[in-house]
Amino acid sequence: MFGLGGSEMIVILLVVLLLFGGKKIPELMRGLGNGIREFNDAKKSVKTHLEEGMKEKETKEETK
Repeated sequence: MFGLGGSEMIVILLVVLLLFGGKKIPELMRGLGNGIREFNDAKKSVKTHLEEGMKEKETKEETK
């Protein structure tokens, strides 16, 4: 992941723990999870919208 080894990841996790404290980390992770979920929902919505538009275009071309 991003060219980071195990020791670098441990150092990063320790720095995050020191900066935010143990009580804030679950809150941050929850917010991150919600953000990822919203992004995926929006991505699915756009994909569905594009697929419906393509089907609609194909239907119009077949009726010509």
